[in-house]
Amino acid sequence: MFSIPELKKVEEVMDIDFKTIKRDISVRSAVDEMIKNNRRTLMVVDENDTLEGIISMTDIHNFKRDNPDIDNINIERIMKKNIVSVSKGVSIDYCRDIMIKENIGMLPVMENERVIGVLRQEHIRDFLYMHLEDYGITLKYIIGQIKEGICAVNKEGIVILWNRFMEERYDIKSSDIVGKPISDYLENTICERVLKTRVGISDVYYTYKKQNMYGLVHANPIFFRDEFVGVVCTELDITEARNLSYELEQTNEKLKYLQDEVKNLSNGIFSKILGKSDKIEKAKSIAKQVAKTNSSIFIWGESGTGKEVFSRAIHEYSGRKGAFIPVNCSAIPSELFESEFFGYESGAFTGANKKGKPGIFELAKDGTVFLDEIADLPLNMQAKLLRVLQEKEVRRIGGEKTIKINPRIISATNKDLEKMVKEETFREDLYYRLNVVEIKIPSLRERKEDIGILLHSFLEEMCAENNRPLLSIDKEAYKILENYRWKGNIRELKNTVENIVVLSGNSDTVTAEDIPSYILNSVEEVSSEEEYPMDLTKATSKLEINNIKKALSMTRGNKAKAAKILNIPRTTLYYKMEQYKISI
Repeated sequence: MFSIPELKKVEEVMDIDFKTIKRDISVRSAVDEMIKNNRRTLMVVDENDTLEGIISMTDIHNFKRDNPDIDNINIERIMKKNIVSVSKGVSIDYCRDIMIKENIGMLPVMENERVIGVLRQEHIRDFLYMHLEDYGITLKYIIGQIKEGICAVNKEGIVILWNRFMEERYDIKSSDIVGKPISDYLENTICERVLKTRVGISDVYYTYKKQNMYGLVHANPIFFRDEFVGVVCTELDITEARNLSYELEQTNEKLKYLQDEVKNLSNGIFSKILGKSDKIEKAKSIAKQVAKTNSSIFIWGESGTGKEVFSRAIHEYSGRKGAFIPVNCSAIPSELFESEFFGYESGAFTGANKKGKPGIFELAKDGTVFLDEIADLPLNMQAKLLRVLQEKEVRRIGGEKTIKINPRIISATNKDLEKMVKEETFREDLYYRLNVVEIKIPSLRERKEDIGILLHSFLEEMCAENNRPLLSIDKEAYKILENYRWKGNIRELKNTVENIVVLSGNSDTVTAEDIPSYILNSVEEVSSEEEYPMDLTKATSKLEINNIKKALSMTRGNKAKAAKILNIPRTTLYYKMEQYKISI
């Protein structure tokens, strides 16, 4: 049943049982021959069997209306001499088109100037009817399997084709919509617009049939022999198109920032910020995104999380021409803040450099100023800093000349600035000026999956610095370091690794014995004392979940044995496993 349309040749369909007569016989004899052979049409040939013409009962009847006595008239006077014929080997489709064009019902088939068969309308009709159903089923199946919507309507807007993709997309069965106006089911379609304009359209559209469903539709008018017969629409789900567009954008982005990506090989670029956890990747993504802008950036993170490393990476990635100037606000004496920030002229105060000194903003100019521990900036300096940021100019102490600056400001702290704003220990207007974009750097406790990456990197670095062969670390030691809370974060981890490398002796493997005792004690305390919430209901649930999982682990998933260990009925165990969504 599943087949392809065969391109039949004329000799496979033609009638070879045709009759011929000579051109010199009478009409009476021709009629007798027709009656005798039950033929309405005869081929007229000469003595060499070359086709001379065709005579039919219709030709004789039409001639007789004006000439009643025609029995003895020679058929040469009546026969059609301008014969349209085809040669052996041509296709049935070609023959059909000729018969339609010439408005004839029969075609002689020739070979070497002789008639070898006759093709009539009924031959073509019978052949097409025999295969039409099979072709229809084949076509319907193929169109149904196409992963693209196909809809066809005639010139009156009646749906004549609606494939499976369209059925699933619009929840409209083909059996319901075919044979009915498309406007009865869908409103203001692109298909209807093409019906009116007869001009092809490609467009994205939205339909209310399903929420947030968009389609990319190509609608084209169909003309058959210059006559408009309908519209065919193909539809592609916009999600797939968006995916392609996204991939193209990503490729263009990589090309556009190729130089910046190459820079990632140098110190301070984002590739040097170790870790693959979701939280650190999100922080790096935000940092990259805002690095090229001029917006002020506020970095929040606990001590030792790498705030300065992030700020240096942002500066390098930004491509700014000026320098990166880091300032630890907590390390500057209050009386020196102004001179450090804005600089001073020669003789501005006792003990000053005779040549004067530029301040950090002047040094940075078109670069980046990193204000670490910004929460420790005195209130009087907060007001002056805000003025500099707003006016983008500084004046040295003791000087009269204003210096234009345009540095990027990155500030950082581990304190709660919002709380300080409420307590009026930090200026609200400065806070919002600095915190245009906030980047939160997660603590090491929030990204335990990165500990392994950092641990091996620091081991490699410290072994190289101390001329030691690269140490490996056993599972027990690794587990202890992974479970430690690392209040000092990356800085504490790095110092711990250095301690281990220096004191490891001749061993080539780090074991639990090499780990500082304070870490071992801390991990033991955490493991021995399970933390439970104060809410008794939540605490009970947590205890039940832990014990059920432990029992199932001990029995290797045997529920009957686990229920016995837990001292509860098996049905209760099934209920609680379903309640807490515990799987084996």
